[in-house]
Amino acid sequence: MNRMIGRLMVLAGVIAVAQPSLAQGMKKSNSYDVSTAGVGVITITGTPAERPGPFDWLSGENTLTLRSLVNGIEKAAADDGLRALVLKLDDAALTASQVEEIVGAIQDAQDAGKSVYVVADGYNTTGLMLAAVADESIVHHGSPVSLPGLYMEQYFLKDMFDWVGVDASFEQVGEYKGADETYTRSEPSPEWQQNISQLLDSMYGNVREILKDGNKMSDSELDHAMEKAFYTSAESAVELDLLDRSTNLGELEDMLEDDLGADVKWSTNLIDEGAGSSFDTSNPFAIFSMLSKDPSNKPVRPTIAVVHIDGVIMDGDSSEGGLFGSKSVGSRTIRNVLKEVGDNELIKGVVVRINSPGGSATASEVIWRAVREVAEEKPVYVSVGNMAASGGYYIAVSGDKIFVNPSSIVGSIGVVGGKLAMEGAYNKLHINVVGQGRGPRAELFGSSKPWDASQRAAVREMMTETYDLFTSRVTEGRSGIDLDKTARGRLFTGNKAIGLKMADEIGSLNDTIESLADELGMSNYDVLDYPGPMSLDDLMEQFTGGMVSSPIKGIESVVQGIVGPQAWPAVRQRIDGAIMLQNQPVMLMDPNILIIR
Repeated sequence: MNRMIGRLMVLAGVIAVAQPSLAQGMKKSNSYDVSTAGVGVITITGTPAERPGPFDWLSGENTLTLRSLVNGIEKAAADDGLRALVLKLDDAALTASQVEEIVGAIQDAQDAGKSVYVVADGYNTTGLMLAAVADESIVHHGSPVSLPGLYMEQYFLKDMFDWVGVDASFEQVGEYKGADETYTRSEPSPEWQQNISQLLDSMYGNVREILKDGNKMSDSELDHAMEKAFYTSAESAVELDLLDRSTNLGELEDMLEDDLGADVKWSTNLIDEGAGSSFDTSNPFAIFSMLSKDPSNKPVRPTIAVVHIDGVIMDGDSSEGGLFGSKSVGSRTIRNVLKEVGDNELIKGVVVRINSPGGSATASEVIWRAVREVAEEKPVYVSVGNMAASGGYYIAVSGDKIFVNPSSIVGSIGVVGGKLAMEGAYNKLHINVVGQGRGPRAELFGSSKPWDASQRAAVREMMTETYDLFTSRVTEGRSGIDLDKTARGRLFTGNKAIGLKMADEIGSLNDTIESLADELGMSNYDVLDYPGPMSLDDLMEQFTGGMVSSPIKGIESVVQGIVGPQAWPAVRQRIDGAIMLQNQPVMLMDPNILIIR
């Protein structure tokens, strides 16, 4: 058993099939008369990526993406040789919206007669959400289980800036935007408090619905369980009906054989291997073969393209790693990608997949225009992952139809701009800065002095123009939307966005692809991700860039260790976004980090 499954190390689970002879606590059963039971296994480690790794073709590795994970579960559902599916989450760090997409695939597998087991050494909130929809949720005895609820912390830096002598000069359009408050206030404004409070209410409601429905609990029963399970043992979690079984996971195979009444035959090939290929480093000629390898992403038959907007939106070229390792989405890169997929006759439709807190206003406009040019020739749907906020939502409204998950965050229709004036800090450090310039606005983004009244007025006028353009794009793309209820920086979860006409349907990335294929009348087609794999030249550039930025890696490791792997992707995006504010006149940036633990 240990040789086949191994020790499970995190917050998630396993899935399998049930029979009338199953141990008490099983939620569902099926009857089979076979001597061997096929059981599929899918392992999830870390946070599933939005798209394949840019160098998978070179390394031979296959990055686990959310879409390949969902497709693997769907593959198990369609496999008549499988009676059960085991989802193994090793150090998995799932977000709420990712769980929602996985849940849909699990339910499809259950509808196909498969039983689903979720197995883990320990569970947190998102792991328990996944466990709730499984036929059987299993935890290693004595392991920790934590369901504390949702909690967020916001950092307000004004008092620190005053202490060190930094003057935060910021303006924003949209009183609910909140993006400047991190720098300019000691506590949230009433508007921002209202905005974030209703967002947390929505997200908490979505989490509770999955837990209640899956575990057949009332509100009062779930409240009781949460009172006890903020941090508890595996055995206590079973008593509270949050999980089904506490057992020794080293005996999982024996347990499954007892449940299924047959010998287990494992199937581990549910996730597509992709096109990666490694090279033999001992062969001096292997490098020449690698140099001639074409990593292009060319369609060979009717195809739907998935164009990923994954990270902070910036002018210029995309990057696989910002200052602290986060991905950035470059307007030039995405514009060229959209031109490529728009011109290719084999690409019949496009899905724009957005997982972004926003970024540069000008870059968002460039991408909006590029999407609309494609939409004049072929249909373009939008799928929102964790977030399409601010500049991310600006791009989303360029599509013909928007799909969201219930816990996707959308909106933040507003504008922020500013700088940190360092004159006071320079004085405390006895640094003398002498600035000189030519031109009426040359001093506007100097590092020393805050904006004066005339400069603030000029910046706010520019920002108001950007806000007016933003809202015009929204009203153009979202017929019937009421900006009085949706604009000025407000944030909403996906399930609320539907009623506000900010989005069209609840659905995963796969749902979006399938809906687009139905519109096009396509039954046999490929799906390709864009931007595609990087060339060897790109690899060398990334490598040398990594060598240059290596001093930052120590800081990155410390911060990542403090906030944890689940929070780190959002935190590093926020750091890169804050740094962008020093060089970018106007930003469409969502201000907050929301992590469900």
